[in-house]
Amino acid sequence: MVNNSLTGTLEPFRPAHGNQVLWYTCGPTVYDACHMGHARAYLTLDILRRIMEDWFGYDVVYHVNITDVDDKIILRARQEHLFKEWRSQAMDNEAKTAGQVLAHVLGESDAAMERKAAKLAKSRKQLQVPLPQGAGSREVEDHEAAVKGQELKEAQLAETTGKLQELKAKASAVKEEGALRELASSAVSLCTSELGELVDARKGSSVEEHAVFDAHSSKFELAFFEDMEALGVRPPDVVTRVTEYVGRIAKFVETIVDKGLAYEANGSVYLSIDAFKAAGHSYRKLKPFAGDTSEADMAEGEGAIGDASAAHKKHKNDFALWKASKPGEPWWTSRWGKGRPGWHIECSVIASDILGPNLDVHAGGVDLKFPHHDNELAQSEAFYGHSQWVNYFFHAGHLDIKGLKMSKSLKNFITIRQALEKHSARQIRLMFLLQPWDKNMNYSDQTVADAKAKEALFRNFFGSVKAKLAESASAEAGEGAPSLLPGKQGGPKWLAEAVGWRNGPAHQWDAARSSGSADAQLCKAVSACSDAVHAALARNFDTPAALQALIGLVKEVNSYLAWCEATCAVPLLRKACALVTKVLKCLGVVEGADDLGFPLDLGGGKGGSSEGGLKPYLDTFRDFRHEVRGLMRGKDAAAASGAVLAACDKVRDETLPKLGVRLEDLGDGSSRWKLDDPEVLLREMEERRERALAAAREKSAKKLAAAQKKHSDALQHAVPPAELLPSTKAKDFLEFDGQGLPTKDAKGEPVTKSALSKLKKMVETHRKAHDKLLAAAAKEGCSVEQLIQAYAAAVVALEAENQ
Repeated sequence: MVNNSLTGTLEPFRPAHGNQVLWYTCGPTVYDACHMGHARAYLTLDILRRIMEDWFGYDVVYHVNITDVDDKIILRARQEHLFKEWRSQAMDNEAKTAGQVLAHVLGESDAAMERKAAKLAKSRKQLQVPLPQGAGSREVEDHEAAVKGQELKEAQLAETTGKLQELKAKASAVKEEGALRELASSAVSLCTSELGELVDARKGSSVEEHAVFDAHSSKFELAFFEDMEALGVRPPDVVTRVTEYVGRIAKFVETIVDKGLAYEANGSVYLSIDAFKAAGHSYRKLKPFAGDTSEADMAEGEGAIGDASAAHKKHKNDFALWKASKPGEPWWTSRWGKGRPGWHIECSVIASDILGPNLDVHAGGVDLKFPHHDNELAQSEAFYGHSQWVNYFFHAGHLDIKGLKMSKSLKNFITIRQALEKHSARQIRLMFLLQPWDKNMNYSDQTVADAKAKEALFRNFFGSVKAKLAESASAEAGEGAPSLLPGKQGGPKWLAEAVGWRNGPAHQWDAARSSGSADAQLCKAVSACSDAVHAALARNFDTPAALQALIGLVKEVNSYLAWCEATCAVPLLRKACALVTKVLKCLGVVEGADDLGFPLDLGGGKGGSSEGGLKPYLDTFRDFRHEVRGLMRGKDAAAASGAVLAACDKVRDETLPKLGVRLEDLGDGSSRWKLDDPEVLLREMEERRERALAAAREKSAKKLAAAQKKHSDALQHAVPPAELLPSTKAKDFLEFDGQGLPTKDAKGEPVTKSALSKLKKMVETHRKAHDKLLAAAAKEGCSVEQLIQAYAAAVVALEAENQ
């Protein structure tokens, strides 16, 4: 069962051509670096594809198209091209002094920020128009998101403006040439995007060389595929580009026009929604959908530059198949003059050329549902004259950050490369696997931490099972052990012992289990896990449920290992570990050819595991280290034991992790080694170091606070008891006796007995603290004043340590 956005229901998946699946995915518009929102879409669809291919055995033909000509690309390419020219002219003008350069840059920056503020004010005014009565839930949600986005943009503008004002204030006090040029450079860096928009508004129409746009899109196309490789996304079977199909796109549009379902207006061509419906077709098929097409929807569909010919449309919902190119835009010749493809038409033409007139699967992010995918359906059905171009639509959910969709326009994004600096590709994949693929999800510290915790759980599981398998496979039976293999000497330890279900009743392991052997129960758990994973993946690619099934098996095996100790059923352990590996490999969490666990490459980059080659050396070192630790703990080595044990810990914590070796000290005094990814171990080592530093800082801060309190208390307690109330309560009382107790209050009245009793207790408490301070000074052989000075010096020293 799959969630088909075409029907809005879960329905059985049945490809049109037996086992073959014709799958088209909308690729990126390559105008900038990919962010984690793109990773959400493409990595999620990679997971679905892997499940189709590797678990269910479908023959998937996976096609991805690259949008390398589009309004966003045109704008960004022009802006970067013109900005570089402007920056060179503004910053490298040797005829101007540094002061003149700075003045010019600040003036341009002000103009750019004013332009941006005016643009935001206009969009704010549009958002203040109330929604029509009875607006659908989608329109309400979109409006609320737009308001939040507007608020974020306004806050970002205010922050940038504030920083620009701070920079101006600094500039007024600077005279040195180098410092002035540095401030000019800072202003340019601060307002780069706004300055790019400003110079494009002035000179954008002058840029018409295709090379400017081609170079820009090529740069980010390469970056996209590098990012996908870094994330472990399986390469597509077919890759196409829009610019290589422009001629065929024009012919495709001609056919729709000739059928009377599209029309030319001022050099652009539009699909006529009225004619399309009159021909028996339906428009806006994807679910859920309610209400008419809004102005925001149409603006999204027509692109960032807009369409100068839109005023000539017959109906507001008609959308562009072909756009007349304006000055500053790339163009190709066509029946209607110089122009370029509309946004939606590319997918219809190219996907149909590669996969044919009917697709099994069309996939992309949920933000493409409308207008992009609905318009694709309409123009394809108009061309072919049928009513079903795509059988199943898969839409991956948004990635939200702080309640808003992650996007370039909101500047609330984290690039894939930035994310990979902090987290591994495996952790990012697990983060997506732990969420439903077709629902929105939050990118937060919590979701990342959950993924890291699950990775650690699987890593420790693989390490424990592989260590037990290695022990059982290599340790030979001792002398006198019964021979189960007549005629053979030695052999694996587990074959020299009893086999079969040999562990006792399961109730000794877990009282909640039914009667039977622990081995039999574990065997049932492995089978149950396999069934649960299959059912979950068959139920709309339910990867969270599949992972929970694996986690359940991992915990079951861990409990089994802890209970059975040396009498484990070795083949059963391998079966459990192989199942977990198989599922994680299908999901892309495990790569490589290893049968068990995460792959390791510790053998000079040749791939695969190097456990066999390293094992004798690691065993020898482990045993040696264990022996030394035992000797140094003896009575005769008391003086040296601390240093030797510290050296052993340093090898464990610092040296071996760099080699990809995790060495664990066990409760019985022995040790166990596991091979792991050096990057993971080094990252853990760095995290431990950071935690230790944080703990040390916290300890030092507490020590400082204690010293400050000690000094403050000493200053208070140094006051003689008879002077306490006269020095602190002078405003409350007029007279005091020889012991420092008040006799008359501020009004000249005798102090009441109850008030005097409380004050006596205060003085007595202070007297005890004073006497204690005198005793501390006497113990140190100094005066109270000298002791307080020593306390103050201790505070100063600790403050220096905390800086």
